[in-house]
Amino acid sequence: MKYFIIAGEPSGDLHGSNLVRNLYRADTAAVISCWGGDLMKEAGAVLLKHYNETAFMGAWEVLINIRKVKANFADCRRQIKEIAPDVVILIDYPGFNLRIARYAKGLGIKVFYYIAPKLWAWREGRVKQIRAFVDRLYIIFPFETEFFKKHGVESRYLGNPLIDQIEAFRANSPDPESLLTDLGLDDKPVIALLCGSRQQEVKHILPDMISVARSLPDYQFVIAAMSHLPEELYDRIKGTMPVKVITNRTYEILSVAEAALVASGTATLEAALFDVPQVVCYKTSGLTYRLVKLVIKVRFISLANLIMDREIVKELIQNDLNQMSLHKELLNIIISGYKHDIIKRDYRQLRKVLGESGASSRIASDMVHNLSHSGHKS
Repeated sequence: MKYFIIAGEPSGDLHGSNLVRNLYRADTAAVISCWGGDLMKEAGAVLLKHYNETAFMGAWEVLINIRKVKANFADCRRQIKEIAPDVVILIDYPGFNLRIARYAKGLGIKVFYYIAPKLWAWREGRVKQIRAFVDRLYIIFPFETEFFKKHGVESRYLGNPLIDQIEAFRANSPDPESLLTDLGLDDKPVIALLCGSRQQEVKHILPDMISVARSLPDYQFVIAAMSHLPEELYDRIKGTMPVKVITNRTYEILSVAEAALVASGTATLEAALFDVPQVVCYKTSGLTYRLVKLVIKVRFISLANLIMDREIVKELIQNDLNQMSLHKELLNIIISGYKHDIIKRDYRQLRKVLGESGASSRIASDMVHNLSHSGHKS
């Protein structure tokens, strides 16, 4: 069968790569094309467009790049029509993907949504589009089941694929001492700085993160940089601060970290699954923040807190994200801090809530089984 997968950012590329591998296992005749990134390409999908060309964050960025956005929609629609896949598989990225869902459905192509958009947080009205244009919806957080059920949408929770990714990494990872040497780090304890995957996030959040580096001289602060962002972005913000920048080694850095400062998003759950106590950070422009506050519908911004439905990690948002508050919260979560063991205990409960590993395999098998029993032939 022919599959067309669309992911619009690094986390979607990561989940998409695991899905691609498991689709090939479940369907030996699979032909997979994608909009995604390097990881999906390495997994064996034909990469038609990289997310570097499609990831525009926020209304203003979309507006100033509107011609490029329109061209991307046109390219995607044309490619879907030419390839005529058996299914279009959408990974999060709702602003783009929900419009593509409508188009694909209009062509009579099956539409699966893998990793549902976070409509429980904002833009709840988009659930009508899910109900109208999506044939099968896969969720990766247990609490989402009730939300979609309330809106008359059947969803499937078959586990969280991040567990698979992290278990696979750990199974092949060297010991912490070897990792420190490989990363070029010394024997000081590590505080990881995960400042986001978009330029706007890095610009707004990283300056506050690195502001505490000199106040904890017995630690080494390490930025987990992303290769799709320019090196000079990190170097310019870092300046002369005693902070190291290491690119495309996020899991290795988390493996050796005692604590972490983490931008809200997928990385907050990754840090939790690596058992690293964290402080969650969010800051954006004043205008964007005021707009977000008008539409956001959740009590928390970090996935760990949302899944547990209580605060297990501290969230510092907008004006609360500053040098003084970061220093205070870091002292609480390092080994000598009173929150360190409490957070680790809560992480163990979180892993129980998420369930067993093997989500990517189960989801791929479910997709292939559904297609095979609905008139689509390999």
